[in-house]
Amino acid sequence: MSEMNALLEPGMLVTNPARPDWGVGQVQSNVAGRITVNFREEGKVVIHGSHVDLVPVLDG
Repeated sequence: MSEMNALLEPGMLVTNPARPDWGVGQVQSNVAGRITVNFREEGKVVIHGSHVDLVPVLDG
């Protein structure tokens, strides 16, 4: 898992650069490299942190 993914906490907003069509998602959990994110356009997805680097959305 990347260092950035390791810092993701529930409630944080993120995007998946490989799937911009999913829109912004909210992290639901981050356990043992498995990050559950609820994306606006795709719904709930489990991301394997070793395969995808999610990008935090800086709000405000």
